[in-house]
Amino acid sequence: MRAPVGLHLEYVSPAAYQAARWGDVLGIATFNGTRAAAGCAADVPVAQVSTSVLPGSAHVYEVWRAGEPTEPGRHERVAFRRTADMLFGCIAVDEAEVRAAAHSALHEATAQVYREICATLDTQGCPHLLRVWNYLPDINRDSHGTERYRQFNRARQHALRASGRALAGNVPAASALGAAGASPLVVYFLAGRTAPIFVENPRQVSAYHYPRQYGSHSPVFSRAALLRQRASLTLFISGTASIVGHRSLHVGDTAAQTRETLANIEALLAEANRVACGAHFSLDALACKVYVRRPPDLPVIQAELASAFGTDARIVYLQADICRQDLLVEIEATAMSPLAANG
Repeated sequence: MRAPVGLHLEYVSPAAYQAARWGDVLGIATFNGTRAAAGCAADVPVAQVSTSVLPGSAHVYEVWRAGEPTEPGRHERVAFRRTADMLFGCIAVDEAEVRAAAHSALHEATAQVYREICATLDTQGCPHLLRVWNYLPDINRDSHGTERYRQFNRARQHALRASGRALAGNVPAASALGAAGASPLVVYFLAGRTAPIFVENPRQVSAYHYPRQYGSHSPVFSRAALLRQRASLTLFISGTASIVGHRSLHVGDTAAQTRETLANIEALLAEANRVACGAHFSLDALACKVYVRRPPDLPVIQAELASAFGTDARIVYLQADICRQDLLVEIEATAMSPLAANG
């Protein structure tokens, strides 16, 4: 199959991946805790995420393609593939194998993950994180005097600061979701030689400016990031939920939360189209991962998304706990837009 121009995302079944025989794969994420990608070359990095795939998605691989040849590598525990300008990497750390003295095992595992990611990017000359996916077990459980998601945010901040990275403004698009108990902390990411355009949502307070009621250390992510390549634009929309300003809205109402989430995504699309010359992003161009806290809510969410996206949308549904316990649904999205020859 002919490679698309520039970065490209595919959601495919294991059988379709094996049949495609793509030669430009940067990396893969699997779900349901799948241990290996069928037909996957040994040097293709595979992030094995322990979140359940919900009905309507089947077993799916998230495949990132570069549109050009890629080369493999490894730095400490980070497996990666790269082109001259871009890198996909993944790392998993089991908390049971971490020695934690002053902090929790999750804090130490998170710090190790981000130290090794930053060191990898520095050695490979791709210093700019574009998009990061974080999956941590029992994200909402309290331990060591605070919620595990707040422990994660604290450790991520400490590691990024120690590595000389920004903590606000020029920070990547990202998501942080729950994973099955006793599974490893899994992080996968895309990074580039040049920085993207970082996009914020005019309807929301930037996450890195959240007040202290959400934790002593704010999350470090932008609402979206916009990557310009020679022939295309790619928009990475972070995990997005029913938050306006900094407050959760429509507590207990799954349908209303889904609609509010879509309103936030539409606001991000409008902002991306405003700030990027040649951008024409729209809802029907998005590929989405939808995280559902309570599986019985899936039909309600699917009905709302069918109304917004139509029946041909590329959507994967996963069961996962979300960073705030009052949020029932979270949507992340990616869109690619070709540029005219003089774009």
